Amino acid sequence: MLKRDIHIESLYTELAFEDRFAAAKNDGFDCVEFWGWDNKDLTSVKYLLHKNNLKMATMSGDGPLSMCDPINKGPYIEYIKRAIEAAIFLDCPTLVIHSDSLLDWPQYAKPMSGDYSDETRYLAMFDVLKVITPMAETAGITFVLEALNIEKDHCGNFLNTTKQSADLVAAVNSPNLKILYDAYHMYLDEGKICEVTEKYLPLIGHIHIADAPGRNEPGTGVINFKNFMKHLAKIGYKQSVGFELYAKSDTVTAVKAIRECSDGI
Repeated sequence: MLKRDIHIESLYTELAFEDRFAAAKNDGFDCVEFWGWDNKDLTSVKYLLHKNNLKMATMSGDGPLSMCDPINKGPYIEYIKRAIEAAIFLDCPTLVIHSDSLLDWPQYAKPMSGDYSDETRYLAMFDVLKVITPMAETAGITFVLEALNIEKDHCGNFLNTTKQSADLVAAVNSPNLKILYDAYHMYLDEGKICEVTEKYLPLIGHIHIADAPGRNEPGTGVINFKNFMKHLAKIGYKQSVGFELYAKSDTVTAVKAIRECSDGI
């Protein structure tokens, strides 16, 4: 069966954060994920994970700094060091990283410190990744590099295709650097989610699910996620599938849709 987890910041918003762990467990999930780590009481999170017999699947490793901005190399690496420490503390095997940091609202990419070419931004990321991936290897952590759509949500984000991420991952050539393939983001910018996941299967370390165009639960948009989940099982995908989405009406309805598209696969 496919491994799956549920995002407890985009979902269960009807509940206080500390109550979402038990709710996820009661809904049949053994693993959870959330966004930033530096705005949370990690000791409390660790206790709630243990209390509810839950594991972390992944969390965001970066946040305030854009990796593709050359001026941020030193501060970004220092921030990642702290993120790795947080991941070790929570026994979280995977940290999500991005090319750009985002504004609070609208969630466009933060402006660069200069007018850089794509080549300069790519090389800035490569330089950082060559430094931080050995840290990940030592810690037993895997970084998953996520491309985001620029069609609807994240105008100006540098990485916006799977190929861009795949090229960087292949160039760095570390077993602890993979792709996070977000079906919602990539459907909007690329389409062909079955073909793309099969093509880049060896490089994919995590998958996110949300329907398009609304970023809600399966069945609220145009993607046939039942077939997509079957496709992932057929091609031998072994990593986790995370349901990072917003409930169109409420979490109960969203969880029902999640289970309908993924139970038994």
